[in-house]
Amino acid sequence: MLELDSLRRVYGDVVALDGLSFAVRPGQLCGFLGPNGSGKTTAMRAVLGVTRLDGGEVRWRGALITAQMRAATGYLPEERGLYAKMPIGEQLVYFARLHGSSAAAAASRVAELLDKLGLRDRMGDPTEKLSLGNQQRVQFAAALVHEPDLLVLDEPFSGLDPIAVDTMSLLLREQAERGAAVVFSSHQLDLVEDLCTTVAIVNRGRTVLHGEVRALKARGPTRLRVTVDGDDGWLSSIPVGAEVIGRNNGEVTLVLGDDVDAVGVLQHARTSGVVTAMSLEQPRLSELFRDAMEERA
Repeated sequence: MLELDSLRRVYGDVVALDGLSFAVRPGQLCGFLGPNGSGKTTAMRAVLGVTRLDGGEVRWRGALITAQMRAATGYLPEERGLYAKMPIGEQLVYFARLHGSSAAAAASRVAELLDKLGLRDRMGDPTEKLSLGNQQRVQFAAALVHEPDLLVLDEPFSGLDPIAVDTMSLLLREQAERGAAVVFSSHQLDLVEDLCTTVAIVNRGRTVLHGEVRALKARGPTRLRVTVDGDDGWLSSIPVGAEVIGRNNGEVTLVLGDDVDAVGVLQHARTSGVVTAMSLEQPRLSELFRDAMEERA
């Protein structure tokens, strides 16, 4: 398990990390979320030893993370690090060899990854001839080429088209399924919600929300969407604890308090006409994110 425990990093008057803590277990995909400047990149660099900490600990499997473990970690940095004029297949083999793979194993793994990423026919091309999106795919392959037990990825989906996002999402699921601990930062909250089992939301260097996505959503307020073929007079008598938060083309959205029964609300709706549609929904991750930011503020 990867543990970030009370991390602190100060640059002059700027506190980049202020007690940041969360953990990622083997087999988990963890979305690392926060506004720009919240400390995400600093925290990930601390895991890799690129950034020196002023306090706190980074542990792997219960022990302080070592240089040897960092060297075996798959890392996709915010600033890309590919060789512009070197053929992509050749440099990926080189990276795999640096991590201890044999020449044959490295070549096989590179061919497999580039095939999955749709770049098999570009293996002999230098990086500079690829589009920015394809360069991102190659950088992603460089993080996976040695099949690490820990993956730390800084905005891996930045600048990718939907097909590339789907391909890389599938590869990340495969990494988690084989037992790797995966943590990645992203501003694409819907993608994180669909892909990740856990999230850590940070702001101003502190963790403001952390846990399993499903459990966090279940703790949030339930929403009821109702469409009535009639007037909206029923809204004047809805139960205490039900709040109207939106109306759109006859559809009414309500947030239900813990003690409010959705069936009772629907009974009120039927007094104004026929209920033609209804649905109960949990909050989206984007809503939990905004609520966490507002509470922190």
